Amino acid sequence: MYSLARSILFRLDAETAHGVALKGLDLAGRLGLAGRLGGERVADPVELMGLRFPNRVGLAAGLDKNADHLDALGALGFGFVEVGTVTPKPQAGNPRPRLFRLPEAGAIINRMGFNNAGVDHLVEKVRASRYDGVIGINIGKNLTTPVEQAVDDYLACLRKVHAHAHYITVNISSPNTPGLRNLQFGEQLDGLLSALREEGSRLDRDGGRRVPLAVKIAPDMEAEEVGLVARCLAGNAIDAVIATNTTISREAVAGLPHAEEAGGLSGRPVFEASNAVIRELRRQLPEMPIIGVGGIDSGEAALAKREAGADLVQLYSGFIYRGPALVGECARALKAQAGAR
Repeated sequence: MYSLARSILFRLDAETAHGVALKGLDLAGRLGLAGRLGGERVADPVELMGLRFPNRVGLAAGLDKNADHLDALGALGFGFVEVGTVTPKPQAGNPRPRLFRLPEAGAIINRMGFNNAGVDHLVEKVRASRYDGVIGINIGKNLTTPVEQAVDDYLACLRKVHAHAHYITVNISSPNTPGLRNLQFGEQLDGLLSALREEGSRLDRDGGRRVPLAVKIAPDMEAEEVGLVARCLAGNAIDAVIATNTTISREAVAGLPHAEEAGGLSGRPVFEASNAVIRELRRQLPEMPIIGVGGIDSGEAALAKREAGADLVQLYSGFIYRGPALVGECARALKAQAGAR
């Protein structure tokens, strides 16, 4: 069924197809049909970060930036859904076209630029949601906010989403906001995370509920750089790390149509780079929960992420190419692996 829908959607430009698909999914949800698209949610509960995840397969941030489609996406069998990236103020993002398919490589290039309706809109949508899985909210900074003042935007978002998120992800690794990746290193990273950890702990105390903080990092780092990031995460008592975001490398897609478009490359070409970062993170942080994302397009790929050291996995590009069936395929594979251990 999805192969037919995909053949129609792929005749449209990528961003238009994205919008049409989500509207169709919303309609299916209103008709009570969304659950049939992905099958019944696989029950494989796991406890991490003080949270109980119904299974180990989640939806990565970026697909539902405003939480407009949270219920419909959640009905596809995901154990958790991460919405965003959201910024304090609404922003249009980069000019179109800004989303490109590379089907020969099972890949996508995007330079969306944190287009979103603002944090207040997202909070309203999350509050209205009936999704019963774990909800993560991914936060970032506005384009017009100087990198030197980025902490103000992250703190503003943290304060607004804290009461409505099961966990919060700090996105410092998108390549589509100028200067953002500079926040991944050195004093800038330490200053940002220490401020967020302090404010998050205060909000936890005031709200009587602990909301874990995760940080999403890039794949474009050497082992030594990953080690520096890992030590900073541990030093600031961060609860989890998401590895990884998109890559700026084009080595794996050289010569393909759209390969030279600016933006972050996701999908199959980032699979091994993501796994390498996960392995190094696991070596450096043996106890910290790791959410593995990047190039998962089969149950076998999900298992490989687990073998690399991830505790949970997230889907994005593979979900676009394979459709809702991929959710259950990955969840069943991970459940079977856990049962065999």
